[in-house]
Amino acid sequence: MSLNSVVLVGRVGGDPDVKYFESGSVVCRLTLAVNRPTRNTDEPDWFNLEMWGKTAEVAANYVRKGSQIGVTGALKFEYWQDRATGANRSKPVIVVDRMELLGSKRDSEVGSMPNYSHDEF
Repeated sequence: MSLNSVVLVGRVGGDPDVKYFESGSVVCRLTLAVNRPTRNTDEPDWFNLEMWGKTAEVAANYVRKGSQIGVTGALKFEYWQDRATGANRSKPVIVVDRMELLGSKRDSEVGSMPNYSHDEF
């Protein structure tokens, strides 16, 4: 048996990067800051997220920098060769299969925002 499951709740680090393909597919990439409490301060860990299909469309329409979201997905690694140095590089990416909108800093100041998940669209 094997298991590859990631669950994160945090704040989005920038507006979503959305790409539409001629095939009709859509991908959305964004970063997520998740606080990791330490003795002196809260230091965020940063995660790269990748979403496809309806989840990507919901993120493109409703998620902005500072939005709080919850995601579940799987961890994968992207590998490439640096063009300048020729060095092998890699980075971890969370491939999201479920996202929940939990509100944003601005929304919590103005009032409450209803929760949405991609299953409702």
